[in-house]
Amino acid sequence: MYRFLLTPRWWGINVFVLLAIPFCVFMGSWQLSRFEARVQDHRTATEQAASYRKEAPRPLDRLLPVDKRTSGMQTTATGRYGDQLLVPDRELDGEPGFYVLTLLRTGSGKALPVVRGWLPGNAGPARAPAPPTGEVTVTGALQASETPGDNGVSARGGLPSGQTAAISAASLVNLVPYDVYDAWVTLNHADSGMRAVPAKAPDNTGLDLKAFQNLGYTGEWFVFAGFVVFMWFRLVRREVEAVRDAELGLAPEEAPVPAPASSGASGA
Repeated sequence: MYRFLLTPRWWGINVFVLLAIPFCVFMGSWQLSRFEARVQDHRTATEQAASYRKEAPRPLDRLLPVDKRTSGMQTTATGRYGDQLLVPDRELDGEPGFYVLTLLRTGSGKALPVVRGWLPGNAGPARAPAPPTGEVTVTGALQASETPGDNGVSARGGLPSGQTAAISAASLVNLVPYDVYDAWVTLNHADSGMRAVPAKAPDNTGLDLKAFQNLGYTGEWFVFAGFVVFMWFRLVRREVEAVRDAELGLAPEEAPVPAPASSGASGA
């Protein structure tokens, strides 16, 4: 009854199934491993950030350029505050608001973007407290430049003067007349009644959209594997039923072919 499985047609079907199932399982397992790796990175980054808060701050130049190891480390820098910008559309604990970003002009000639704190509501220059005057020393968590469109960073343009969507050297270089470090710092203790902005996890380490995309792809590949198995069994069952019907003489009757319509000429 199952001799049909040895026919050339079914050889092709069987080979396809035998190749498709391991491939789908492999791809699903790979996507699952990517998700698990991101979960582990998230745990490591969280533990790392907590340990960094207990360490003594290090000079800024010793931690650059920012990478996964140095992101979140405590750093210190000295200079004078210069231009101040607002970063709208930033949430803190689920509440909408904005960052107050001030450029700290250091002795190196470059300016360090410093997030002095967060305020609720719509961004407005009158609401942002003025930065301290004179020489100051700031201490906070070092952060990598943001990329518009990633991790909740707005990519919209057309912002009012004095605002920026992303905290990055590429964005700020067009707004201030001096060089800017390719990094920024969020203060451990916010200024003038603002709330401190917690340090972010390094890129590709948090449970962001990409992580849950990996989890979704995992489910899709395993569903594909199950679908291949289901369709194979369904085809086999249909073929077995056809063979059994043929052995019992229950082959489906062919529909009668309709006779061609006769055409006759009408006489006058």
